[in-house]
Amino acid sequence: MEIQSVLLLFATAYLIGAIPVGWVIAKLHGIDVFKIGSGNMGANNITRSLGYFWGGLTWLLDSTKGIAAILLARSFVPEDQHAFATVIAAVAAILGHTYSIWVMLITGKLRGGKGAATTIGTWFTFIPPLLVAGIMAIWVVIVVVTRYVSLAVLVTTGLVGLLVVVMVAMGSFAPVYLLYLLVPLIVFYRHRENILALSEGRERKLGQRA
Repeated sequence: MEIQSVLLLFATAYLIGAIPVGWVIAKLHGIDVFKIGSGNMGANNITRSLGYFWGGLTWLLDSTKGIAAILLARSFVPEDQHAFATVIAAVAAILGHTYSIWVMLITGKLRGGKGAATTIGTWFTFIPPLLVAGIMAIWVVIVVVTRYVSLAVLVTTGLVGLLVVVMVAMGSFAPVYLLYLLVPLIVFYRHRENILALSEGRERKLGQRA
C-alpha cells in the first residue's frame, strides 16, 4: 500500500474517532464534560454525570466509531490488505477519540476520552464472535462484582492484547495484527490515573455521581 493511501486511511479513521460524542451529549444538557468527574468525554464520565441512559448511548456511539472507522478503511482497499487497514484504522480511531482535533478546535485543548468504548468497538471487526462474547462476559462479571468499570476495561483490553499475540503465533492472524498492540498501550496510558487510584483504593465505582 502506498504511503499516500496509508495516510488517507489513518486520517479518515482518526477524524471518525475524534467525533466528540460525549462532549455533544453533555453540552446538550448544559454541562462541560471536561469540568466534571474525571474530566474526559468518555461514557463512564457521562454515566456519572447524566445517568445510565446517556452513558449507555455515549458508549454505543463511541463503540460505533471504532466499527465504522475500520469498515470504511476496508472498503478502500483490496481484501488481501484488510488486515493492515484494520490495524491502521483501529489505532487511528483510538487516537482520534483520546486526542480529538474537533475538541481542540472547540475548546483550544487537544483532549478527549480514554478510548475504552471505541476500543471495544474495534474488537467486533476482527475477533471471532464467540471470543468477543467471552471477553465481554468477563467485562460484565468484573463490573458486577467490583463496580469498577476502569478495572474491567484494563483487564479485558489486556486480555485482547494477549489474544492477538496468541492468534498471530498460531497463524490465525496475520503478523501485521501485532501492531494492534498499540491500542492497549494507548488505553493503559490514558487510564494511568485510574490505575493509580485503584492501587490506592480511591477509584470511583459505577453509580457514584460526578
